[in-house]
Amino acid sequence: MTQPRKRTVILISGRGSNMTALIEAADDSAFPAEIVGVISDKAEAGGLQLAAAKGIATRVVSRGDFPDKAAHDAAIDAAIAEFDAEIVCLAGYMRLLTTGLVEKWQGRMINIHPALLPSLKGLDTHRRALETGLRIHGCTVHFVTTAMDEGPIIAQSAVPVLVADDEQALSARVLKAEHALYPMALRLVAEGKARMEGGRTVFEDFEAPGHNGLITSPGPSNDPVDLEALARFTP
Repeated sequence: MTQPRKRTVILISGRGSNMTALIEAADDSAFPAEIVGVISDKAEAGGLQLAAAKGIATRVVSRGDFPDKAAHDAAIDAAIAEFDAEIVCLAGYMRLLTTGLVEKWQGRMINIHPALLPSLKGLDTHRRALETGLRIHGCTVHFVTTAMDEGPIIAQSAVPVLVADDEQALSARVLKAEHALYPMALRLVAEGKARMEGGRTVFEDFEAPGHNGLITSPGPSNDPVDLEALARFTP
């Protein structure tokens, strides 16, 4: 018997490129999550028009309309409730959430971060990767917890840092990886194959094809590879 698709809401603050990747994945009726709404804290967020064009309901909950952060997050939570959401995806939502909201959705709220956590938490990850001299960079999907960028990791994608890279080139390479990784991670959560338990991610009824970790190739195809192959990769 086919399980109902998980009702999923996406929070954005900007252009919504990861939002678009999730929406496109969910266009397939076999995908286990259905995108039922997009919420933004900024009325000018470009992703709102993209979502509306796909027939997805949108809401704007502007920070300036509320006296403080707690009131704003309460309104965000009310908007999520309007959609009867089961999963929340942060996709370029550029505000830290209050403890109360995070704890309410813990285990059902996920985020994508443009670095291989636990390294490079916070902002400006591509610039910092170049300044540090990293040869491998990437992105991470994780469960959201009260500590910024410290939630249990669901999946990661690695890309090479090329000698000729500048911040723009590296950012574009990581963004391509993000667009492949986020739908894969949402699928695992929606299917119940990845869940948060005891402060870590537990995988159940899941077999990784041909490798032991959730990682995607540093090559352009983003095909899965094993960790040994990644270690041997030379840009």
